[in-house]
Amino acid sequence: MKGSSQQFLPIGEIKEGVLVLKSGGLRGILMVSSINFALKSSDEQQAIIYQFQNFLNSLDFTTQILVYSRRVNMAGYLEKLKNLEERQTNDLIRAQTADYRRFIKQVLEKGDIMSKTFYIVVPYTLTEAQGTVSATREIFRKKKTSPTGSRISNEAFNRARSQLMQRMEFVAIGLRRCQLGAVPLTSPELIEMLWALHHPDSAERGYYPSIMPEIIN
Repeated sequence: MKGSSQQFLPIGEIKEGVLVLKSGGLRGILMVSSINFALKSSDEQQAIIYQFQNFLNSLDFTTQILVYSRRVNMAGYLEKLKNLEERQTNDLIRAQTADYRRFIKQVLEKGDIMSKTFYIVVPYTLTEAQGTVSATREIFRKKKTSPTGSRISNEAFNRARSQLMQRMEFVAIGLRRCQLGAVPLTSPELIEMLWALHHPDSAERGYYPSIMPEIIN
C-alpha cells in the first residue's frame, strides 16, 4: 500500500500553535499541571471539587481531556549514578551513591516507573466563526487543498485562531481556580507530543526527530 501514514491522520497542518484539521476545524491543546489531591484536607478537597464542577458547568463548548502515560527510561540516570560513584574520592559518599543506585535498580525490577501528562483539547470550527454553511464553503473555495489536506484561507484561520485563543484562556482561568496550571503548547511542542503518541518506544528512549525550522509556524 503506497502513501505515508499522514494521509490517515485527521490533522492537515500545525500552524502557530494550532492543529488545523483536514475538515477545517481547529484544535488548541493545553498542558495541565497536577495536584496531590489525597494530601489535601477534606475541606480543601471539597473546595477543589466544587470549583471543578463550576468550571465544567461554565463551558459552552466541548473539550477533551487526555491523560498520556509513558514508561520512564531510567537507563541513562543509572549510568550517570555509576559514573558519579566511580569518580567519587570520598569513600563514604561513594558507598552511599552505590547504595542509592542499587535501590533505584531494585525499584525498577519490581515494576515500571510511569510518568503522566495531562492535556485538554479545545476545539473551534469554522461554522462557529462564520455562522452559515454557505460562508464556510466560500472560505474553502478561496484556497485550494494543500498537500497536507488543509484548506483554510489565512484570513479565516486568523479569525478562528483568535476565537480559539480566547477559549483556551477561559479554560486556563477556570483551571487556575481549581489550583491547576495550564499552558498552551507551541508548534514544536505539538509536533513532539504527536510524535510521542505514535512512536512510544522511541519517545521512551528519549529520541525525537529534529524539527526543521521551515516547518515550524
